[in-house]
Amino acid sequence: MATQAEKGTIFRALHQRDRAFIIPNPWDVGTARLLQSLGFEALATTSAGFAFSIGKPDGAVDRETMLGHAAAVVAATDLPVSADLENGYGDEPPHVAETVRLAANVGLAGCSIEDVGTRREQAPYELSLAAERIRAAAEVAHSLSFPFMLTARAENYLIGRPDIRDTIARLQAYQNAGADVLFAPGLTSRQDIITVVRSVNRPVNVIMGLQGVQLNLAELSEIGVKRVSVGSALSRVALGAFLRGAREMQADGTFTFAEDAVKYADLNAMFA
Repeated sequence: MATQAEKGTIFRALHQRDRAFIIPNPWDVGTARLLQSLGFEALATTSAGFAFSIGKPDGAVDRETMLGHAAAVVAATDLPVSADLENGYGDEPPHVAETVRLAANVGLAGCSIEDVGTRREQAPYELSLAAERIRAAAEVAHSLSFPFMLTARAENYLIGRPDIRDTIARLQAYQNAGADVLFAPGLTSRQDIITVVRSVNRPVNVIMGLQGVQLNLAELSEIGVKRVSVGSALSRVALGAFLRGAREMQADGTFTFAEDAVKYADLNAMFA
């Protein structure tokens, strides 16, 4: 098993390559192990996917439970793992700094911090506070004895505020505050992604798997994106198949859904 320092070094190097890499999002130990077996180079947890897996809506998982989940994923794989730690579980900079410290203690190679409060429908934090939160997080991340990649997220597009100018202003402020990676989830336009990448000098993460977004990995690399995640998309695909099967049984009394199931022997072998 690689050490935390080795994982951190590997994770940082992935962001320094001349092409983008995919960082898929498992929602439990089993999916983390499956993604490693398929050859991915790093993993990122999904707050929504994990919340769904324990019967809760996104945003309803407390810090202790989320960090316990992250620790389980870290222990299950040799890959570097970054955690989706929502808004850092507190509004003030010291809350976020403590969350990053705890994240490092469970073996993570990085984490992401959002710029909205617990009630995601509200506006983002005022820019000076949002930047101070990232500065506090970066001070902890960069004081560690191993590389730890801090991702700062500008949530405008996800909360229905598609303001590219404000998004860029936020990402630039987070860059100046010490963020290692910048992320504006919800961008759906090729031109908006290009604009963001050209407006900052840190690696940019984009999320794919959204409806209406048709860019592939090669195209994103050409644009200059460094990292591509899929958020809760894999978990929602799995839950979609589950619901289709369950609804077929309930409505029709038939079981054709099982024809698309992965073979028992194949899964058993992958986990062996």
